[in-house]
Amino acid sequence: MKKFALSALFIASIMAAPAVAKDPSAPKAATSTKAGTVYKVQPQLSTLGWVGKKVTGQHSGTIQFKSGDVEVKGAQITGGTFVIDMNSLKVTDITDADTNGKLMGHLRSDDFFSIDKNATSTFKITKITPIKGAAADANNATVTGNLTIKGITKPISFPAKIGVKNGVAAASGTATIDRTQFDIKYGSKSFFESIGDKAIDNDFTLSFNVIAKQ
Repeated sequence: MKKFALSALFIASIMAAPAVAKDPSAPKAATSTKAGTVYKVQPQLSTLGWVGKKVTGQHSGTIQFKSGDVEVKGAQITGGTFVIDMNSLKVTDITDADTNGKLMGHLRSDDFFSIDKNATSTFKITKITPIKGAAADANNATVTGNLTIKGITKPISFPAKIGVKNGVAAASGTATIDRTQFDIKYGSKSFFESIGDKAIDNDFTLSFNVIAKQ
């Protein structure tokens, strides 16, 4: 939790910079095909948190970036590619070691992320569109890109708060992902109608704080 808090404070300081809050440097619609300066994602400063819900409750945890590049042109983030280390997946809401281990084993299995066969997932930005009139402390862009999980690639979009200041690029937000699009159908009422209160939501969320440096 301390790492999450420190990352959030660091990102907040970047987001407060005029390069994001003022119109001249607000994010502009762009694609990752345009060349820019490459910033390197800093996994030790970046965080990813996940939440999965079911009829009877929810579970949450963390996962880590393995690597990544962010393309910057002027004071704008114009693209990027991010690699997620699936072997770093953790469950943080279950304190009992045996119960935690059972859920971790299930998440690693073919019912879910097939981690032994798919050690990484990736996200590649294809477009960044500004949110007009966004407040200084609010999401200021819609990020669109291609997410690959279990070797399956699907487009997703989500709001984010992004900014560049003094050689540091930062982004934070929450993406909602439909797991069934990536052949993760276990416990889904969309495929098992009679599952009742054992159903698991199709959607899970990834909350991210990303820091990249030149």
